[in-house]
Amino acid sequence: MKIWYKGWRPALVLILLFIIWEVSCRLFEIPKWLLPSPTQILLEGAAGWPNYYRHLTSTIGLAIIGFLIGSSVGIAVAIGLHLIPKLREALYPIIILSQNIPIIVLAPLLVIWFGFGILPKLIVITLVCFFPITVAALDGFRQTSSELMHYMKMAGALKKQIFWKLEWPYALPSIFSGLKISATYSVMGAVISEWLGAKEGIGVYMTLASSSFRTDRVFVAIFLIMVLSLVFFALIVSLERMIVKWKPKGDGKGRD
Repeated sequence: MKIWYKGWRPALVLILLFIIWEVSCRLFEIPKWLLPSPTQILLEGAAGWPNYYRHLTSTIGLAIIGFLIGSSVGIAVAIGLHLIPKLREALYPIIILSQNIPIIVLAPLLVIWFGFGILPKLIVITLVCFFPITVAALDGFRQTSSELMHYMKMAGALKKQIFWKLEWPYALPSIFSGLKISATYSVMGAVISEWLGAKEGIGVYMTLASSSFRTDRVFVAIFLIMVLSLVFFALIVSLERMIVKWKPKGDGKGRD
């Protein structure tokens, strides 16, 4: 209930923006192909549901699979780098440098190497998703309480016990922060991967709409991507609240 109570302010801002957008389009008689009004976009979104339904389900499936793979890879890499410090010193800079390669440039190479199947698309989403989780998890591991660490070592705990009983729980809030970022990135990565030559997907729908100057359909695709990102983000937040129940609350309870 609290999140809905606080959400009225951004909702009000969005409503005001849509009103200004609608009034501007009508007042200045902006052509539909140049900038459709929110009403025109809404009508096209409702009328065109049979046209983009299969594209939407294709993107959702691809984003979920890619997100699961990217999350698993990111967590596994973070655990490996944390448990093996020398490996972290050798590979961490390379992982950071890998994020400086634009995905839109790397995508054509993946098509050349792996063809037009689902593999290059999953690689694109994995590359987009794993980095935030890896960095967030490593930061979480480093935030482990030194007092509790010293206490467990004094009690004779094994390295495996220290990791699963202390370091892993301490890192969970940070891991979920990385998952929230990756959940939104997965939708963007899925759309980018669909530009590689997919037959279905929101990226394909957007490309076809753009080439035929159906700007209203382009905006429908944009809003669908935004909604999917918000839904994925909300699901991760809900999962975090179910799992990380011991997470301490902030001090700003009385703030507006």
